[in-house]
Amino acid sequence: MSPRNDGTGTKKTGSFPRGYLGGALALIALLVAGYVILPDLASWPRPQLGLLMLGMMVGIILLGFPAAFTLMGMGVIFMLIAYDGDVGKTLNLTVQRAYKIMTNDVLIAIPLFLFMGYLVERANLIERLFQSLHVAMARVPGALAVATMATCALFSTATGIVGAVVTLMGLLALPVMLRAGYSEKLAAGSIASGGCLGILIPPSIMLIVYGATASVSIVKLYAGALFPGILLTTLYVLYITFLAKFRPDTAPPLSEEDRKVELTGSARLFVRSGSRNPLAALFSAKAWRAVRGGNLFAVGRYAFVVLLPLLLSIGLVVGAYGTISDPAAVVSAPQPLGFKTTIDYNAGTVGGAKTPGAATPSKAPTAGTSTGAADVGETLADQMEIPAWFWIVSLVTLGAISLYYIFLDFRRVETFRLLLGSVFPLTLLIVAVLGSIVFGLATPTEAAALGAFGGFLLAVVHRRLSFSLMKESVSLTVKSSAMVCWLFVGTSIFSAAFALLGGNQPIEAWVLSMDLSPLQFLIFAQLIIFFLGWPLDWTEIVVIFVPIFLPLLPHYHIDPLFFGILIAVNLQTAFLTPPMAMAAFYLKGVAPPHMKLTSIFLGIIPFVGILLLTLILLYIFPQIAMWLPYKVY
Repeated sequence: MSPRNDGTGTKKTGSFPRGYLGGALALIALLVAGYVILPDLASWPRPQLGLLMLGMMVGIILLGFPAAFTLMGMGVIFMLIAYDGDVGKTLNLTVQRAYKIMTNDVLIAIPLFLFMGYLVERANLIERLFQSLHVAMARVPGALAVATMATCALFSTATGIVGAVVTLMGLLALPVMLRAGYSEKLAAGSIASGGCLGILIPPSIMLIVYGATASVSIVKLYAGALFPGILLTTLYVLYITFLAKFRPDTAPPLSEEDRKVELTGSARLFVRSGSRNPLAALFSAKAWRAVRGGNLFAVGRYAFVVLLPLLLSIGLVVGAYGTISDPAAVVSAPQPLGFKTTIDYNAGTVGGAKTPGAATPSKAPTAGTSTGAADVGETLADQMEIPAWFWIVSLVTLGAISLYYIFLDFRRVETFRLLLGSVFPLTLLIVAVLGSIVFGLATPTEAAALGAFGGFLLAVVHRRLSFSLMKESVSLTVKSSAMVCWLFVGTSIFSAAFALLGGNQPIEAWVLSMDLSPLQFLIFAQLIIFFLGWPLDWTEIVVIFVPIFLPLLPHYHIDPLFFGILIAVNLQTAFLTPPMAMAAFYLKGVAPPHMKLTSIFLGIIPFVGILLLTLILLYIFPQIAMWLPYKVY
């Protein structure tokens, strides 16, 4: 069976005329056998029937049948057995579970985020993004691979669709890296692993699915996944740069010709005036006389690009000063809770705990002590005193901006202009969506609607909007959303039957009988999820198998939020490790014929090692994931 992409980064196998024929015959034989032994099944203990149900479901999915309808069918059949053949109870519970899923407000964010991702993808913004990052990082070791990883991280954040990111970067970056003499393994590994970052980095569809399954706040999940996503991307970039530095044959440095940046018309006019520093040229009468015959609008726009870093620095410093020195802000500022993050594997506490800070006891007024307006004024004066850190940060900002303009030349301005036209709009969209979620300005659904509108505006600004683009984006969004929603319905019906049969009881008893510590349980659970990622898709793992572990988390005092972040990191291996390794298959589909699948797999191995290193770091320092959610909320 050949894998194919459904547009969401999930995998399906086979096609109905050929791939499903053998599976259909096997299923018919299985149903006939089940009908023959059905009287004996009624006498089986209920928990054993639950385990049989789970095993049959995995086997049928591996035969190539759609997971959603397999789950619904198995759920209804075994629910009927659990109710001793009562059709009315079975249908009532089935309808109730389906209705509960369809009225879940959290799931509305999924089609909106998918629509945002498809708009950004279909608008071909990734091409400009990669070219500008490639130019900006030309002098960094392994510049093309680093630019590829940065592009994948930004684009994954905007789309969250693994198949789309890997395929587009395979078409765009892979030929450029191979022509530059890069190793096939490094090129393939950087694209495949970078494309999988969308599973972890918000706004991740996987985190929404996990949040709806585990009843965990999507907002906290996004906040918790932010730093692990940055950490993983940083480790990827460090590996690429170190490899390029100590093994230049795998990533040769770019030639001087490739590092050159072509100057625009306005920049050429300033250069002709004899000015070497763009900032000095703006205050030179000779330079302005040289550009007088040019396009004044283009010249003004170029001057704005030169002054923009200075204007932003001044704005940040002035805004911070105004906030710190504003008495109204001081008086109305809410008093923060005393947040405490507790991590103790031996004591069985894994995750974060928010504890209210102790209230400061009020002192009774003593004789001779004034409690009037004079004391209030003195208190406000003390609170409005500008802290020392503000002046230190301001001096550092002044020094940094001075160094920037001292070493600034016209080619660096041109590079900044390229970044401003490609990276800045996409970054602004990402910051607006994530910032509104993390800081509580909008719910995930509202932020997703904002992101979809932002993706629409980006397509308009870049003159990519057309009827065909909207048609493709809407069509893919509807298909992908329907797949996810049907999967949720099937899972809900399946889990109801599984719970009626008590299938989780022998699993829980077996795990508890091993007498594991919290750390050992985490490792055990992640190993099972890691191996399940070989034959199964992440959606099936999250909605079918993860709920089996969720009831055990309170016993080990493990925060479901922390558990979800670990799963998000771990599930990237499902796309990178054989036998399925869908990211490798996506890349192979667009790679040159001479690139073998074995080279792609060998290139992925070091990045899988970095993924496992990230998991180890999260085990040792859970605060990486838990600090921000419990600090902000």
